[in-house]
Parts: sequence; structure tokens; C-alpha cells
Amino acid sequence: MIIKNNAIVKDDWIVLRLNDQESPEDVVVPGGKVVVPLKVWLAQHDALQQRAEIGVWLASDELAENLKSDIEKFSVIAVDFPKFSDGRGYSIAYNLRARLGYAGELRAIGDVLRDQLFYMQRVGFDAFAPRPDRKIEDALKGLTDFSEVYQTSFDQKLPLFRRVQRKGNPPAGLVNE
Repeated sequence: MIIKNNAIVKDDWIVLRLNDQESPEDVVVPGGKVVVPLKVWLAQHDALQQRAEIGVWLASDELAENLKSDIEKFSVIAVDFPKFSDGRGYSIAYNLRARLGYAGELRAIGDVLRDQLFYMQRVGFDAFAPRPDRKIEDALKGLTDFSEVYQTSFDQKLPLFRRVQRKGNPPAGLVNE
């Protein structure tokens, strides 16, 4: 089960992770809906690009720009959070959405906890695979922890002070000069 578009749904994708003995060039990618590591995608590009249902995941130390020429191919791109305190995945997600224009499913995988979901959603994630040792129903509640945001991000282009009308004054930035 995963959280997708603010609901708990069945996950019909397999996330392929390599073990220490497997190499990106030689690993056998199973059939069906599979999300492969970026290294596997790059190593087996010619064979994998022929598949209709293929996704890719990026490690926190990889660049979204590596997918620039193939971004339209993927219906799922995942970003791995190796540990709760590693925030590089937020930048990867933002770059995929805002700079590269990725419009498909953007999924957070790895050490994903409730406390992160609201902020992950703000940078463009729309699907989440919370840690299996946590209740997914509790994680879902993390998407609604806050009713308002102050800062700009992918989901809100204007800061709060530009969106709020103060008594007697038009909202900042909307004054005719």
C-alpha cells in the first residue's frame, strides 16, 4: 500500500533494489511495472526504453538532470530517502517538477515518515511509500498537518504576505503604481 493523491491505494509497482553482488549492467529486470535505479536505467537504456511500464528511482546523491532527455518516458519517478535526516530528495523533486517539467507520478521511497509528507507534497511529491514499520493511516494524516503555508514552493508560488489582504490595504504586489 502507498499514499497517492491523498488516498491509500494498492501499490502495483515493484521497486528494484540491487544487492551487493548485482551490477547495473547485469541485473535482470523483472517483467511488469518496475521502478529501476537510475544506474540500471542508464546501463540498460536501450532495452528498458522499449518497455511500456517502466519507472526509475534516484538516490539522494544523483541529479534529476540525468533524466532530462527521457523524462516523458516515465509514468513514475521515485526519489529515495536513505535516512530521515537526508533532505537532498526535496531538491531533486523540486527540480523534476519546476525545472524539468515532470508531470507524472513523483513518489517518495525509503525512510519516509509522517513528519515529512506535508513538506514533500509542497515540493511536488504526489505519492509516498512510508516506512513499513509505521501505520500508513497515520502517515496519511501528515498531509493535512498545516492549513496554511508561509513560503513559496512548487505548490504555492506566492508567499503568504502577498496572498493575504490586510484591513484597508490591497494584497501586497497588487497595488497599481
